[in-house]
Amino acid sequence: MAKTQALGLEPIERLEEKVRLLVGLIDRLKSEQARLGEENRHLRAQVDEFATRLNEAESASGELVALREERDAVRARVAEILEQLEGVEV
Repeated sequence: MAKTQALGLEPIERLEEKVRLLVGLIDRLKSEQARLGEENRHLRAQVDEFATRLNEAESASGELVALREERDAVRARVAEILEQLEGVEV
């Protein structure tokens, strides 16, 4: 009977060991999930920051184009005025 009881405990001990391993794996996975969640939040914050900076850069680029066009218009008017002044006899 002692032999039967010893044989009956082996599967339970193996099961117990597998459960311990599974619990350890679950703990590691939970830790990894928490770490990845934090990393994900950090990366999303960076994406938001980069999107804001991109919008600001695009806005500045648009302003730069407008200012260059205005500068070119002013140059053309000044050149026109200078031509008119050259044509005037004093």
